[in-house]
Amino acid sequence: MGVGHGCAALSLDAGEPLAGSAPALRRLVAVEHVGAWPPRVAAHPDPAVSGLAARLREQDATLLLIRRPGRRRRRTGGRAVILADLTPGGTRVVRRHVRGPDDLASVRFDLDGGRPVTDPLLLVCAHGKRDVCCAVRGRALAAAVSGADPDHPGGVWECSHLGGHRFAPTAIALPTGYAYGRLDPATALDVRKGAGLGEVLTACCRGHVGHTPAEQAADLAVRELTGLRDADALMVDPADGPGDVTVRGRDGRLWIVTLSIDAEAGARPTSCGAALEPALPLVAGTPRPAE
Repeated sequence: MGVGHGCAALSLDAGEPLAGSAPALRRLVAVEHVGAWPPRVAAHPDPAVSGLAARLREQDATLLLIRRPGRRRRRTGGRAVILADLTPGGTRVVRRHVRGPDDLASVRFDLDGGRPVTDPLLLVCAHGKRDVCCAVRGRALAAAVSGADPDHPGGVWECSHLGGHRFAPTAIALPTGYAYGRLDPATALDVRKGAGLGEVLTACCRGHVGHTPAEQAADLAVRELTGLRDADALMVDPADGPGDVTVRGRDGRLWIVTLSIDAEAGARPTSCGAALEPALPLVAGTPRPAE
């Protein structure tokens, strides 16, 4: 299937919005892996990888595999390990190294002892065995961002499945924990730079991975209205679906965002080769001040 007819193009043609589509990845462990990635990381033929995925599931953490863009940057020596607690308003990201696959048995979701990540990181989904659009669009984006900023070669990684192939190229920005889709190189560079400043760019933003879809949509609606970019400026009351959602500013302001389901959105496949399904996105009304 050509990329022009892939799930990403069809989702865009259907007018499917990005807000509220971020994956649920509140606890994340990303491990540098230079070999082939099967469709599902949990079913990796290397027992060191599949075993790590199973242990992390017991800790409510998700395993991502990561690698440098371009084959020349892939290495077989020590491997980077990035651990992230992406709780909204309290994100914490650290980095460690292990010598190789044998050391994966010692990896747990434990942020103590890691070196805090302060320079921004962009994890770009490039999981070709999972979806064609991620392979083509994701790899191209990661290579372009890496090539455009040679002074920060460690700022971008290809990663395994993030969810939402149809929004490719997709990425997560660390340390803020916001997910993005339909990125181009210029926007991706701005996203990464903003993450280093603790900021959110609403352009191409899917939402914070620690929020539910409803909370993501409400958070982004207030940011669009106010221009607030500070990643920690807003708190969202728990919400699971359509209805009124309260968003609280750390400066004391409150907004009510009414969410509804758009039943008129066009049909699109969830991934390349899948059947067309109706898109039923959450749509946010204009936030109004709470009295």
